[in-house]
Amino acid sequence: MSLDFDREHLSALWQRQWPLGPPLAHELRDAYSNRWVRFHSLPGSKRYPEAEDEYAVVLDRNNTVLDELFAGADVYVLTMAWSSEPTGPELPTRRREVHPDGSLWMTLANETDADPEFHTYTHLYADRRRWQRGSVDEILREVADDVLSGVLITDTGLQRIHHPYDGGADVILTTPEERDQVRNRHTDWLSQHPTGL
Repeated sequence: MSLDFDREHLSALWQRQWPLGPPLAHELRDAYSNRWVRFHSLPGSKRYPEAEDEYAVVLDRNNTVLDELFAGADVYVLTMAWSSEPTGPELPTRRREVHPDGSLWMTLANETDADPEFHTYTHLYADRRRWQRGSVDEILREVADDVLSGVLITDTGLQRIHHPYDGGADVILTTPEERDQVRNRHTDWLSQHPTGL
Protein backbone atom coordinates (compact mmCIF):
# COMPACT_ATOMS: atom_id res chain seq x y z
CA MET A 1 0.00 0.00 0.00
CA SER A 2 1.44 3.32 -1.04
CA LEU A 3 1.46 6.30 1.31
CA ASP A 4 1.17 9.87 0.07
CA PHE A 5 4.30 11.85 -0.59
CA ASP A 6 4.94 15.55 -1.03
CA ARG A 7 6.71 16.23 -4.35
CA GLU A 8 8.12 19.59 -3.30
CA HIS A 9 9.39 18.21 0.01
CA LEU A 10 11.00 15.26 -1.77
CA SER A 11 12.69 17.56 -4.32
CA ALA A 12 14.02 19.91 -1.63
CA LEU A 13 15.25 16.96 0.43
CA TRP A 14 17.01 15.50 -2.61
CA GLN A 15 18.81 18.79 -3.22
CA ARG A 16 19.93 18.90 0.40
CA GLN A 17 21.03 15.25 0.70
CA TRP A 18 22.42 14.65 -2.81
CA PRO A 19 23.56 18.08 -4.10
CA LEU A 20 25.94 16.69 -6.74
CA GLY A 21 23.19 15.75 -9.17
CA PRO A 22 19.65 14.69 -9.97
CA PRO A 23 18.17 11.32 -8.94
CA LEU A 24 19.71 9.49 -11.87
CA ALA A 25 21.07 6.21 -10.59
CA HIS A 26 23.90 5.89 -13.11
CA GLU A 27 25.38 9.26 -12.02
CA LEU A 28 25.31 8.64 -8.27
CA ARG A 29 28.02 5.98 -8.21
CA ASP A 30 30.67 8.38 -9.51
CA ALA A 31 29.46 11.40 -7.55
CA TYR A 32 29.50 9.55 -4.22
CA SER A 33 32.15 6.91 -4.86
CA ASN A 34 33.62 7.16 -1.35
CA ARG A 35 30.34 5.82 0.10
CA TRP A 36 29.47 3.37 -2.70
CA VAL A 37 29.64 -0.41 -2.87
CA ARG A 38 28.43 -2.79 -5.56
CA PHE A 39 27.04 -6.25 -4.93
CA HIS A 40 26.59 -8.79 -7.69
CA SER A 41 23.27 -10.60 -7.91
CA LEU A 42 24.49 -14.07 -8.78
CA PRO A 43 27.48 -16.26 -7.92
CA GLY A 44 30.45 -15.86 -10.22
CA SER A 45 29.19 -12.41 -11.21
CA LYS A 46 26.74 -13.98 -13.65
CA ARG A 47 24.72 -11.14 -15.11
CA TYR A 48 21.26 -12.55 -15.93
CA PRO A 49 19.21 -15.22 -14.16
CA GLU A 50 18.03 -18.04 -16.40
CA ALA A 51 15.95 -20.19 -14.05
CA GLU A 52 13.71 -19.73 -11.03
CA ASP A 53 16.42 -20.84 -8.61
CA GLU A 54 18.64 -18.04 -9.94
CA TYR A 55 15.82 -15.49 -9.64
CA ALA A 56 15.46 -16.64 -6.03
CA VAL A 57 19.14 -15.82 -5.42
CA VAL A 58 18.76 -12.38 -7.05
CA LEU A 59 15.73 -11.58 -4.93
CA ASP A 60 17.28 -12.93 -1.74
CA ARG A 61 20.48 -10.91 -2.13
CA ASN A 62 18.59 -7.70 -2.89
CA ASN A 63 16.08 -8.22 -0.08
CA THR A 64 18.82 -9.08 2.41
CA VAL A 65 20.57 -5.75 1.82
CA LEU A 66 17.28 -3.86 1.69
CA ASP A 67 16.29 -5.40 5.05
CA GLU A 68 19.61 -4.31 6.55
CA LEU A 69 19.09 -0.76 5.31
CA PHE A 70 15.36 -0.22 5.81
CA ALA A 71 13.78 -2.79 8.17
CA GLY A 72 10.97 -1.18 10.14
CA ALA A 73 11.08 2.05 8.15
CA ASP A 74 9.18 3.77 5.39
CA VAL A 75 10.91 3.99 2.01
CA TYR A 76 10.51 5.73 -1.29
CA VAL A 77 10.46 3.46 -4.32
CA LEU A 78 11.48 5.37 -7.45
CA THR A 79 11.10 4.08 -10.99
CA MET A 80 11.91 5.65 -14.35
CA ALA A 81 10.44 5.88 -17.80
CA TRP A 82 11.59 7.72 -20.93
CA SER A 83 9.92 9.50 -23.78
CA SER A 84 10.88 11.53 -26.82
CA GLU A 85 8.21 14.13 -25.99
CA PRO A 86 7.66 15.87 -22.66
CA THR A 87 4.34 14.12 -22.07
CA GLY A 88 4.98 10.66 -23.53
CA PRO A 89 4.33 8.01 -24.73
CA GLU A 90 6.67 6.44 -22.20
CA LEU A 91 8.89 3.40 -22.31
CA PRO A 92 9.11 0.87 -20.88
CA THR A 93 5.37 0.36 -20.67
CA ARG A 94 5.96 -2.37 -18.09
CA ARG A 95 6.89 0.30 -15.51
CA ARG A 96 3.21 1.16 -14.98
CA GLU A 97 2.34 -2.48 -14.44
CA VAL A 98 4.94 -3.21 -11.76
CA HIS A 99 4.80 0.20 -10.07
CA PRO A 100 1.11 1.14 -10.26
CA ASP A 101 1.29 3.28 -7.11
CA GLY A 102 4.11 5.41 -8.52
CA SER A 103 3.09 9.03 -8.95
CA LEU A 104 4.98 11.39 -11.23
CA TRP A 105 7.60 13.14 -9.14
CA MET A 106 9.53 15.03 -11.82
CA THR A 107 10.53 15.07 -15.47
CA LEU A 108 14.12 15.78 -16.49
CA ALA A 109 14.72 17.09 -19.99
CA ASN A 110 17.80 16.19 -22.01
CA GLU A 111 17.69 18.80 -24.75
CA THR A 112 21.43 19.28 -25.24
CA ASP A 113 21.38 18.07 -28.85
CA ALA A 114 20.60 20.85 -31.34
CA ASP A 115 18.28 18.50 -33.21
CA PRO A 116 14.91 18.27 -31.39
CA GLU A 117 14.49 14.72 -32.70
CA PHE A 118 17.21 13.64 -30.27
CA HIS A 119 15.69 15.28 -27.19
CA THR A 120 14.63 12.86 -24.49
CA TYR A 121 12.72 13.15 -21.25
CA THR A 122 13.22 11.08 -18.13
CA HIS A 123 10.13 10.70 -15.97
CA LEU A 124 10.65 9.78 -12.32
CA TYR A 125 7.83 8.12 -10.41
CA ALA A 126 7.73 7.67 -6.64
CA ASP A 127 5.67 6.09 -3.96
CA ARG A 128 6.15 5.94 -0.23
CA ARG A 129 5.52 2.65 1.56
CA ARG A 130 6.47 0.70 4.64
CA TRP A 131 9.47 -1.47 3.82
CA GLN A 132 8.58 -5.14 3.78
CA ARG A 133 10.75 -7.94 2.45
CA GLY A 134 9.46 -8.98 -0.97
CA SER A 135 7.44 -5.80 -1.52
CA VAL A 136 9.49 -4.81 -4.58
CA ASP A 137 10.15 -8.31 -5.95
CA GLU A 138 8.17 -7.68 -9.14
CA ILE A 139 10.24 -4.56 -9.81
CA LEU A 140 13.48 -6.41 -8.98
CA ARG A 141 12.63 -9.17 -11.47
CA GLU A 142 12.08 -6.61 -14.24
CA VAL A 143 15.40 -4.97 -13.36
CA ALA A 144 17.16 -8.36 -13.40
CA ASP A 145 15.80 -8.92 -16.91
CA ASP A 146 16.95 -5.44 -18.04
CA VAL A 147 13.37 -4.31 -18.64
CA LEU A 148 13.49 -1.55 -16.01
CA SER A 149 16.49 0.56 -15.08
CA GLY A 150 17.15 3.59 -12.94
CA VAL A 151 15.24 2.18 -9.95
CA LEU A 152 16.12 3.67 -6.56
CA ILE A 153 14.95 2.58 -3.13
CA THR A 154 15.73 4.98 -0.31
CA ASP A 155 14.67 5.83 3.21
CA THR A 156 12.37 8.82 3.66
CA GLY A 157 15.31 10.93 4.86
CA LEU A 158 17.17 10.07 1.61
CA GLN A 159 20.24 9.02 3.57
CA ARG A 160 20.83 5.61 1.99
CA ILE A 161 20.22 4.49 -1.58
CA HIS A 162 19.81 1.01 -3.02
CA HIS A 163 19.95 0.96 -6.83
CA PRO A 164 19.35 -2.47 -8.34
CA TYR A 165 20.58 -2.98 -11.88
CA ASP A 166 20.74 -5.97 -14.23
CA GLY A 167 23.56 -7.89 -12.59
CA GLY A 168 23.62 -6.45 -9.09
CA ALA A 169 22.97 -3.46 -6.90
CA ASP A 170 24.81 -0.24 -6.19
CA VAL A 171 24.42 0.87 -2.59
CA ILE A 172 25.36 4.30 -1.29
CA LEU A 173 25.60 4.69 2.47
CA THR A 174 25.95 7.66 4.81
CA THR A 175 29.69 7.33 5.42
CA PRO A 176 32.66 5.32 4.14
CA GLU A 177 32.64 3.50 7.50
CA GLU A 178 29.02 2.41 7.11
CA ARG A 179 29.79 1.37 3.53
CA ASP A 180 32.63 -0.80 4.81
CA GLN A 181 30.40 -2.44 7.42
CA VAL A 182 27.77 -3.36 4.85
CA ARG A 183 30.39 -4.48 2.31
CA ASN A 184 32.14 -6.68 4.89
CA ARG A 185 28.90 -8.56 5.65
CA HIS A 186 28.63 -9.70 2.03
CA THR A 187 32.16 -10.20 0.73
CA ASP A 188 31.09 -13.20 -1.35
CA TRP A 189 28.84 -10.89 -3.40
CA LEU A 190 31.60 -8.43 -4.35
CA SER A 191 33.24 -8.13 -7.72
CA GLN A 192 36.80 -9.35 -8.14
CA HIS A 193 37.51 -6.31 -10.34
CA PRO A 194 39.89 -3.81 -8.67
CA THR A 195 37.41 -0.94 -9.12
CA GLY A 196 34.58 -2.90 -7.52
CA LEU A 197 32.51 -2.92 -10.72
